[in-house]
Amino acid sequence: MSFSSEIKEELSKVNNLKNKELLGAEFLGYILTGNTVNNNEGLEFITENEFNIERFYKILFNLGIDYEPDKKGKVFIAKIKKSKLVEKFMEIKTKSTLDIQKAIVKGAFLGAGSVTDPNKQYHLEIIFQEKNNAEYILNICNSFNIHLKLLENKEKIYLYIKDAEEISKFMALLGANKGVLSFEDVRVTKEIKNNVNRLVNCETANLNKIVNASVNQVNDIKLIQNLKKFDELPDYLKEIALLRLENPDASLKALGEMLENPIGKSGVNHRLQKIHEIAEELKERK
Repeated sequence: MSFSSEIKEELSKVNNLKNKELLGAEFLGYILTGNTVNNNEGLEFITENEFNIERFYKILFNLGIDYEPDKKGKVFIAKIKKSKLVEKFMEIKTKSTLDIQKAIVKGAFLGAGSVTDPNKQYHLEIIFQEKNNAEYILNICNSFNIHLKLLENKEKIYLYIKDAEEISKFMALLGANKGVLSFEDVRVTKEIKNNVNRLVNCETANLNKIVNASVNQVNDIKLIQNLKKFDELPDYLKEIALLRLENPDASLKALGEMLENPIGKSGVNHRLQKIHEIAEELKERK
């Protein structure tokens, strides 16, 4: 079962079937989406998700709305004739209590929403046919400080989220508590792994930088030795040069602490830089 189906299964099992007002709001959410066709005869809700259709049938039954179930291949269809009862529930859109708004968004997600397995990527979307319906759901979510983006193409209109934290907040709004825990578990694990990888990459880069600098310093010192100019160096440069040759893997700080009269990292760097300048001058004379 996909992660999206797991979320829908959890939501479809919520037992609030006796609350007609919330069921009406959820029904409204369903029929606002892109999986509902509105024609002269009435409404047709179409889906391939069994949890979508099972929940929708329960809502229709408990609201007393007449419908005709149908199935074509893997596609489930609920045919609803136009009636005053349907129009009554359409009017719920004008109400603005928080619970009703949550139920509408829940219905919209169940009706035509999906969420990708967080192990793969972070993506949640709901499909609409009419832009004003998408904007209506968008505004409700904004009022709960959940930020979706709207994308419109020739065929459909989408509300979508690609931010992990926003997806988690959205699922919490729907009441998918188990789904949120599962999602957060994956998200935290991924973030820890990413942080560890960043640290390792950073440390590796720093280590490579130190190794490359040490190799260059050793090469400078050996050049000076090969050209028989080492004995001409001041004692303080000879001391640091010999320490570097004996300790090619040591950091600048460690080298400074090994000196007879210890100095800091910047002092060691200054001395090695001086050796480098001498080596460069000798190269030019060759």
